Amino acid sequence: MTHHFSATTRLGLGGVALLLVLASPATHAAAYPADTARTSAAATVEEQRLDRAAPREILRRSGFDTLAPRFERALRGSDGYAQAERTVTRHASALWRRAVDRAQGRGPATGDLSRGDDRPLYWARLALSRELRAWTPRFGLTDERRRALHTALETSSRGQDDLRFPGHRVKRVLLTGFDPFTLDRDTRIGNPSGASALALDGTTVRTADGPARIETVVFPVRWADFAEGAVERVLARQLPRLDLFTTVSQGRPGRFDVERTNGAWRGGFPDNENAVSTGTVPVDDPGTQPQWTTTTLPYRQLAAADTGRFPVYDNTEVTEIPAGGAQPVTRPEGPTPGSAARAGGGGDYLSNEIAYRATLLRDRLGLPRLPGGHLHTPVLQFGAENTNPRTGAVTDPDFERNRSDIVDQVRELVRTAVGNPAPRP
Repeated sequence: MTHHFSATTRLGLGGVALLLVLASPATHAAAYPADTARTSAAATVEEQRLDRAAPREILRRSGFDTLAPRFERALRGSDGYAQAERTVTRHASALWRRAVDRAQGRGPATGDLSRGDDRPLYWARLALSRELRAWTPRFGLTDERRRALHTALETSSRGQDDLRFPGHRVKRVLLTGFDPFTLDRDTRIGNPSGASALALDGTTVRTADGPARIETVVFPVRWADFAEGAVERVLARQLPRLDLFTTVSQGRPGRFDVERTNGAWRGGFPDNENAVSTGTVPVDDPGTQPQWTTTTLPYRQLAAADTGRFPVYDNTEVTEIPAGGAQPVTRPEGPTPGSAARAGGGGDYLSNEIAYRATLLRDRLGLPRLPGGHLHTPVLQFGAENTNPRTGAVTDPDFERNRSDIVDQVRELVRTAVGNPAPRP
């Protein structure tokens, strides 16, 4: 999700008509008893993409196309808000756990897509969300309670309610990923940061200092969620008990980057709802908000270690408006004193923003020695003969190899980071 990357790398960063097909009006009326109904509530921009060919195929070929109809039937059986809330949370949590189990080789593969694919989780979540948006129970649902149900669906299906760390003899690592993005360009797109989150959730890596447990969550690619504090709600209760954290997103082709500096600026690139936002990153207590925050990941060791196929760079470049200046200037060696941020090392999109928010929270919590920062993965690319978004296949051998290699290297980078001290502030 970086401002200076090509649009295909902007995460620089992170029903489908699998929904019930309703037949004639008479069949539709018979399908829903008197205590429930379908509404004409407009689907979100993200939900509307469910009807495109690639999402439908991804859901069908993963076996995740059965989840939204099952969820809709359970919603119809709810006789009150409390039961509806339990239904939403149960199905959302089961979706997250099914995606993690599938990625880690537990249970049936369900479908012929590879287990490591992150896309079924994204599209199935939207399918559940669209069913929930269309449901109007007879017992009534205020706007506030409907929003609460959608929030429960989001948090539970993103692993945010499933963080379980062991005792003090095991180091604790939190890794965050993102949904796919730039989907109007190509709805086949996956996100290697989300795939890494699924592959690593609840796993243990061995280091010279002993075992480290990795827990993961996935965040949406939506400006509004970040402005509403989605990142801080998850991290505030986790950072004080961690040994390391890293936010992860998709960045440049062919390389990993450890982003040295994060900037307090939104560049306005459209998010997954096609919303734009430009200006200073909105946070609590803006009067004490710095223009820049820095990584405490061991960036030199990460760049030097042999962790996999792709080179790893200690990226120090930023874009700033110098003190007393008016025009943006690119600084290869980092910001100058008194400057205003216009792009961190990770650009000016949500990858920079999650890194900025996480490291600012680290500093505000008084944890300057906690290793943490942002890691950009290579772009997850299709094979050279499969690049056309209209006619291309939803997967190919190069795509699968690239994702697997990126995920494996993320694991090794985490292992390396846990085994090395944080740089001095």
